[in-house]
Amino acid sequence: MSHEGIRFVPAGSAPSAEPAALPAAAVTPAKVRVHISEGTGVEIDWQDGHRSNWTFAFLRQACPCATCAEERSADGRAPGQPKSQPKLVLPLFKPAPKPTSAERVGNYALRLNWNDSHNSGIYSWDYLRRLCNCPACAQISSL
Repeated sequence: MSHEGIRFVPAGSAPSAEPAALPAAAVTPAKVRVHISEGTGVEIDWQDGHRSNWTFAFLRQACPCATCAEERSADGRAPGQPKSQPKLVLPLFKPAPKPTSAERVGNYALRLNWNDSHNSGIYSWDYLRRLCNCPACAQISSL
């Protein structure tokens, strides 16, 4: 007997709805720019003609790896929303998040290797498009 496709859900909880699929042109990059030297962020021109951009700080806080996603969920934060910092008399210096390198993962994603040694997040094109903060994408990010 095959169990393929079976999902186990804890009693009393409803399975989460999968987000609606976006059109292929909306999640297929025409050009990807990772501005490591400038330290400014990532820009993607999509095949549907849209351009998205994110700061490195936002993307580090939106890391899609299981550890980061679980931590955000426990804190009640949305992807890209920073952690709340304790009030200190003298704030400690913390270098700004910046990738040391970036690499394409197949035809579906981007991996950023961060200056804090974190590198397990794989940012799929679909995930990045849904993270676009512009008003036009706000409509599709909730799909």
